[in-house]
Amino acid sequence: MSIRFEVKRTIQVSAQKAYNGLTDLGSAKDWMQGLVGIERFESGSLKVGSQWKETRKMFGKEAAEYFEVLELDEPNKIVLRCDGTKGTTGKGEFIFTYIITSAGDASEVTLAGGIKGLTGFSKLFGKMMAGAFKKACAKDLDALINYLEK
Repeated sequence: MSIRFEVKRTIQVSAQKAYNGLTDLGSAKDWMQGLVGIERFESGSLKVGSQWKETRKMFGKEAAEYFEVLELDEPNKIVLRCDGTKGTTGKGEFIFTYIITSAGDASEVTLAGGIKGLTGFSKLFGKMMAGAFKKACAKDLDALINYLEK
């Protein structure tokens, strides 16, 4: 059983600009809260299979997680996987699917998140924290929107 959540936002930029903002890891330092750094494992534009380590400061401590691009459909869809077993979390698989649709001069960005592979106490804790996790993802999306709309 997986834990699911969804965050939906309207952004006053084109779908292409929203897509570019989500895939430009170099600009993340300009908007992502608590970001310590992103370490890419290859250079160039993101493509299916691209991987990176993202380190953030959370609750006063650094936490690192490993991401991989599973799917790119420019400018409509981005699917990312975070392997919790490799990072600070130590458990689970996190899938983030961004769907970007045009809405006139604006775009709608929907983030569908899923968490699976949690067991025991972490599974119970994960269910209890689903709301907080959704809130954190919404804050990231709002920060990106503020950055892109400037």
